[in-house]
Amino acid sequence: MQHDIKTYTDLFINNVPLIDVRAPIEFERGAFPTSVNLPIMDDQQREEVGTCYTQHGQNTAIEKGHDLVSGKIRETRIAAWLEFANRNPNGSLYCFRGGLRSKIAQQWMHESGIDFPIVKGGYKAIRSFLIAILEDAANQCVFKLVGGKTGSGKTQLINHLKHSVDLEGAAYHRGSSFGRHANPQNSQINFENIIAIEFLRLRHQEDPSIVLEDEARTIGKVGIPKTLFEKMRRSPLVVIEDPFEIRLERLIQEYVVDMHAEFVTIDAISHCFESFSNYLLDGINKIQKRLGPARYGGIREKMQQALALQSKTGDISMHYDWLTAVLENYYDPMYEDQLNKRKDSICFRGNHDACYEFLQQNIRAN
Repeated sequence: MQHDIKTYTDLFINNVPLIDVRAPIEFERGAFPTSVNLPIMDDQQREEVGTCYTQHGQNTAIEKGHDLVSGKIRETRIAAWLEFANRNPNGSLYCFRGGLRSKIAQQWMHESGIDFPIVKGGYKAIRSFLIAILEDAANQCVFKLVGGKTGSGKTQLINHLKHSVDLEGAAYHRGSSFGRHANPQNSQINFENIIAIEFLRLRHQEDPSIVLEDEARTIGKVGIPKTLFEKMRRSPLVVIEDPFEIRLERLIQEYVVDMHAEFVTIDAISHCFESFSNYLLDGINKIQKRLGPARYGGIREKMQQALALQSKTGDISMHYDWLTAVLENYYDPMYEDQLNKRKDSICFRGNHDACYEFLQQNIRAN
């Protein structure tokens, strides 16, 4: 049993669990949200088989692969696949092209008593399918963008709307100088795969109207695909206009409270505050040139004082000082300049709640 091109949509609409039998290095470059890497060969074994294929041809390489993945290693591989299949009887498996590796895995599982389908065409075909979905979204969907100064709660608004795609969530980066998370952000391929799947699900509802956050061309280290970004730049813009104090509170929550908590969850107690401090200091260093030497030095000193107080007492009140200065001297002037260049695209302005209501009522309007 195999899936074909007609069911690629079903794989993602139905969140089908997937076994990716490619080597870890391939999986790290790009995979799919519902996939788990249970490789038939590790990176070194894959490299050895590849070298053998180049030097001696396919048949010798296949023999080499069977030699490398035999005995206890083979038993371990099969056990992992069977355990996954028993937990996910509706799942499928794939390799790079739906060829030899996935067929061998399928055969070994069959010999152990479980028949598990292969996704025809493998990773390469699914990836091509998702790239086409992105192109289709850029050409066929109607977008409305949510803009606003830093701290306006744009992402929160996006995530409260049904017909929306969270680009920053897909990138795992908030798109600002302080936008990274404690863990690394998603790769370019994974970012594209995630948003393609989100577009696919919304299009499956037969509604081409989608809300996106107004983003720069890049979100951290990943880039919005060119045709999609160009379509976004031609789309109507809804601008959140919340008071400075409300925006400041949101950013204290995001940059200080939430980020400290993130580092606590991944670092040893003795290192988490150091990692958190480095996150904030790296963020201010990124905008050093924009601030200018004198202003940068003053703001960085305020940040260091805030970190020292927080480290000793847990008091975060001094963080308001440097963050207020960053908003007033960097983020707000920069956004006002950018927004002035796009004033003809603005279709609505209002506070957070008003923008939400407007989008709820007008999302289907061009």
